Amino acid sequence: LERLLDLLDYDGDIDLDVEAGRAVVSIDGGDDLEKLVGNRGQVLEALQELTRLAVQQETGTRSRLMLDIAGWRAGRREELRELGRSTAETVLSTGERVRLQPMSPFERKVVHDAVAAVDGVHSESEGEEPKRRVVVIPDDED
Repeated sequence: LERLLDLLDYDGDIDLDVEAGRAVVSIDGGDDLEKLVGNRGQVLEALQELTRLAVQQETGTRSRLMLDIAGWRAGRREELRELGRSTAETVLSTGERVRLQPMSPFERKVVHDAVAAVDGVHSESEGEEPKRRVVVIPDDED
């Protein structure tokens, strides 16, 4: 990642942390970093996968590391928590299931966790990548 920033001539500080046994690599500080996030995090997801592959090649072990650039994942996580909570509330009030837009695995997990915190509803994933989505369902639906 440092070499990538050097090649692109982007400024950025790389920080490594561990959360719940998972390596988290954050790149912050440069004005150009938004370009490494891309539309809806697509470039970020690709860079994360390439970074995981590089770690695997070096260590021989599959990595679950998470990459965040310019705080995008942190901000997106908050948006998704609110989406999950508000969708769960809507499902509770209407009694009807709601299908959300397709999301990445990271996004779906955040939404599932938010829905799980609301009594009376649950969530499932449906569809195939890249169109896999979260469905929020009232508990009393058969």
